[in-house]
Amino acid sequence: MTLKTRQELILRAVVEEYIASGAPVGSRRLSEQCGLGAAPSTIRNDLAELEELGLLAHPHTSAGRVPTDDGYRHYVDSIVAERRSHAVRPPLEVDHARTEIDEALDETAEALSRVTELLAVVSSPAVTTSSVRHVEVLALQPRTVMVVVITTSGQVTKRVFTLGAPVDEGLAEFARVYLNERLTGAHLGTRVVRAAFTSPELGPRERAFLEVLRPAFEVQGPADVEGLHMGGTSRLLENLSREGSTQLNDLLEVLEQRYELLSVISGALREDGLYLRIGHELATPSLQACSLVAANYGVANRNLGTVSVLGPTRMDYQHVIAAVRSSADELSAYLEDIW
Repeated sequence: MTLKTRQELILRAVVEEYIASGAPVGSRRLSEQCGLGAAPSTIRNDLAELEELGLLAHPHTSAGRVPTDDGYRHYVDSIVAERRSHAVRPPLEVDHARTEIDEALDETAEALSRVTELLAVVSSPAVTTSSVRHVEVLALQPRTVMVVVITTSGQVTKRVFTLGAPVDEGLAEFARVYLNERLTGAHLGTRVVRAAFTSPELGPRERAFLEVLRPAFEVQGPADVEGLHMGGTSRLLENLSREGSTQLNDLLEVLEQRYELLSVISGALREDGLYLRIGHELATPSLQACSLVAANYGVANRNLGTVSVLGPTRMDYQHVIAAVRSSADELSAYLEDIW
């Protein structure tokens, strides 16, 4: 949608004034405080045109206007096109988390939530986007064995299995050597991995032992493929409550179950660049009072996961976009460092 230069300025002023105050914005206020260089009567005409275009709404009988979802979308697209970037650096402290990426993701979500005062969601690298780097098979107790799988994205998974008979340490060592030889470089959930457990080279005893360990190498469902690390649920609910949202219970259920939220976040992983969904652009009804700002992180030109913020449509988009991009860059640099 192409607007006249003054209309672009007026729309931006309305959005930013409304974000700051939460009150409908009138022509007199725009004329006196926003430096538009136009009389209130001229601004009123432009406000009416912007309303006809569906970018502004006229609540109740107030003389002021508020942005619609389409108005927010036009505003956000314009600031993204201008590539405005504030140096917002969430205080990430991931040095202590060099051994396991999940700690870094938790830290990122909490830091990003503190910076934006909204809900931050960071998705773990999808298991199928990375390959096996190393496998350990450890006999912990006479009948207990632990399998540790380290992927090329830095993800570490651990599974403990209890056997019906004492663990043969020689058999555990065979499994460690065999699995590293067959699976290093292979993607979990693929035919290569399945073939390693059914190879005709295996004897009955080795095959039976590996069959016990096999679940550690299987992708079992969406929740296992891409975990979500969340910070600031209470901050989001407080913001929406102040905005007068009537769907807080439904939203809380979505956040607790996570499946629908996972689906929304997964959509961002398939796109390059910044990913934005505003109000009714989100398919889930209970999320339509919100906007989602997301950016991918990864290594070697490969997206591994997503950093995102969910907040009310009346959010400070410039601040949130800068914070999300900065956090995604921090995670990418962290992964490159431990690759």
